[in-house]
Amino acid sequence: MTKRMEGKVALVTGGASRPGLGSAIAERLAEEGAIVVATDVDLSGVEAVVADIVANGSQAFALHQDVASEQGWKELVGSIIADHGRLDVLVNNAGILEIAEIEDANANDALMNQFKVNVAGSYLGTSAAVSAMRQTGGGSIINISSIAGLVGFRGSAAYTASKGAVKMFSKSVALETARDNIRVNTVHPGIIETNMQRAAVGDNNAHYDAIAESIPMGRMGQPKDIANCVLFLASDESTYVTGAEFVVDGGYTTQ
Repeated sequence: MTKRMEGKVALVTGGASRPGLGSAIAERLAEEGAIVVATDVDLSGVEAVVADIVANGSQAFALHQDVASEQGWKELVGSIIADHGRLDVLVNNAGILEIAEIEDANANDALMNQFKVNVAGSYLGTSAAVSAMRQTGGGSIINISSIAGLVGFRGSAAYTASKGAVKMFSKSVALETARDNIRVNTVHPGIIETNMQRAAVGDNNAHYDAIAESIPMGRMGQPKDIANCVLFLASDESTYVTGAEFVVDGGYTTQ
């Protein structure tokens, strides 16, 4: 049976953290036959993820990347084209979260830090991928936003602003590239059980239970829930889907 991503080359940023979205996405795309290039500022971390993917019989490569570097993006995409001949899928997953009330002393720093990684990183990656995909007949760009790009969260004004920006620039690029067979969509994870979420909850089981109870499905999502949505958008099953946002949150934002 032909796998859903057979013959496709996919780049996934922010692939080091486990459990995390990037590692789960890289693993899922590789399982379905993609040649995966996974990147992160944490090279040893992403190398460990890729080593496991390769050990399971799939193709994957690990590279260091600062997603906020425009020159770095050009060099990375150029090397992928040189090594593999094409780039079919880009998943802009790398992102950071800094909690700060609007009048906190570090609020402005939090804003700039998150826009540098979450917005500029995704924007620069999208630009580099569009240039490459236009040369090879199209592709799929999936930008990871958040439900914080759809609704407000106290203490996260800068983060919500950055994730809302990811959603809206993606829609604009989707219009620019639709006739080039390049699809651009956003995925909006809800509360997912990742390293970042575990760090926020810590050892407070009561807080964990309260968060889970606030979700209509009664549980936090798993990284693979997001990876499966990304797989659909990366595959040829979504060839008529662009400029859309996919909410994967257990019903949280329906309340």
